[in-house]
Amino acid sequence: MQFIDLKAQYSALKTDIDAAIHRVLDHGQYIMGPEVAQLEAALAQWVGVQHCVTVASGTEALLIALMSLGLKPGDEVITSPFTFAATAEVIVLLGGVPVFVDVEPDTANLDARQVAAAITPRTRAIMPVSLYGQVADMAEINDIAQAHGLPVIEDAAQSFGALYQGQRSGALSTWGATSFFPSKPLGCYGDGGALFTNDAELAQAAREIRVHGQSARYTHTRVGVGGRMDTLQCAVVLAKLPRLEWELARRHALGACYHQRLAGLNVGLITVRPDRDCVWGQYTVLVEGRAEVQAALQAAGVPTAVHYPKPLHQQVAYQAYAPAGGCPVAEHLAQRVMSLPMSPDLSEADQDQVVAALAAVVGPRA
Repeated sequence: MQFIDLKAQYSALKTDIDAAIHRVLDHGQYIMGPEVAQLEAALAQWVGVQHCVTVASGTEALLIALMSLGLKPGDEVITSPFTFAATAEVIVLLGGVPVFVDVEPDTANLDARQVAAAITPRTRAIMPVSLYGQVADMAEINDIAQAHGLPVIEDAAQSFGALYQGQRSGALSTWGATSFFPSKPLGCYGDGGALFTNDAELAQAAREIRVHGQSARYTHTRVGVGGRMDTLQCAVVLAKLPRLEWELARRHALGACYHQRLAGLNVGLITVRPDRDCVWGQYTVLVEGRAEVQAALQAAGVPTAVHYPKPLHQQVAYQAYAPAGGCPVAEHLAQRVMSLPMSPDLSEADQDQVVAALAAVVGPRA
């Protein structure tokens, strides 16, 4: 069993993906070829924003978003401690200060109720993470940000395609930033990412930053990076787009099936709020004695993963930014979260095997 079955996806799309790649090989425009603009137009329309800027990775998306906002050394950015390192990494790379606010125990997303108290005169932005494929409480976060004149960057690396109060993830704030890492809900065959905004000036800034700050060839109007998404990767994502609606429907169905079948077991489930859905970038549960549970599942032929085993404020690279008292909810979750196999092509037989193996280990809920 595959934890994420990318081979089955490729098999279903082989003709279209191969043709898309060969079109790039035939025209030879490997950097900023026509597929780049085609993908940006298609994604902007699909997400429901005026501007999409493709970039080299999800990490570059966050970095370029912060650069477009003029983040300076000493500026603070409020974010989650329970996420991949890239979220805080980009802040520190620019000399900024990540301000970690704890997460909700049932969704693992940034706790909007704690955000306002973390704002100081040095706060420059708020960066919530849409963890596991479910958007955070963006309405509440946006209201707080607006009251303090702050931009919001949604780290939507795991939630492309998710809906929140009728709008797509990525279209909910000043910037939406996503990743096309192969395992994401919409992935390429390498690294890639995108930014989404309705702000034309920010979009233009991001376009310049991704090509070393150039407004024209060899005309550098700002400090930038080498942050382009290459044409081949854009072609792959373009070929995958027509299947995305089906894949999202499968993710919803598989997630609902997991939820229903695991509800009676001795595991904790991630709550999906009623005003949004979840695309299950990872299907994650909470278990006691995780190492033993993982070993037993592995022996039964069921692969698992942990997203994430240690919150960022406890990582050596970021412990200097740990808040007083830590982030107890994130710390609790980090010791218990375990992700189960999830991809649109997960078969019913494989899901049956996962559920049966987990039930044999954890037993029924007391």
